Amino acid sequence: MAGGEPAPTRPRRVAPAERGSTTVADRVVAKIATRAAREALPVPEGGAAPHAMVVVRHGAARIRISLELDYPCDIGGRCARVRRHVARRVRELADMEVPEVAVQVERLHSAPQHATAEGRLR
Repeated sequence: MAGGEPAPTRPRRVAPAERGSTTVADRVVAKIATRAAREALPVPEGGAAPHAMVVVRHGAARIRISLELDYPCDIGGRCARVRRHVARRVRELADMEVPEVAVQVERLHSAPQHATAEGRLR
């Protein structure tokens, strides 16, 4: 180096175990789960948006989703779709294992305007 300037020093590499960790709060995981449930199923007309309760322990999230569904529909199939999508999105976005997603159907919304159009309502 010209002019007597010291050579620039490289930053010291820090081992992964010494870097610390990132903690994702339960309420953040609940927001991710709620958003994922909305992505999986549309909110019924006049229905409330889904909401989630989450408990995170040791890097694993246990999730309970409460939602409303249109009726008639394949309730089991829709709940399975919500479970799969919520588990996948939480794994992707929060980097957590999801051993349990419980789906609670709070209300079924009948669709009489659709039924009368198809001649099924009497």
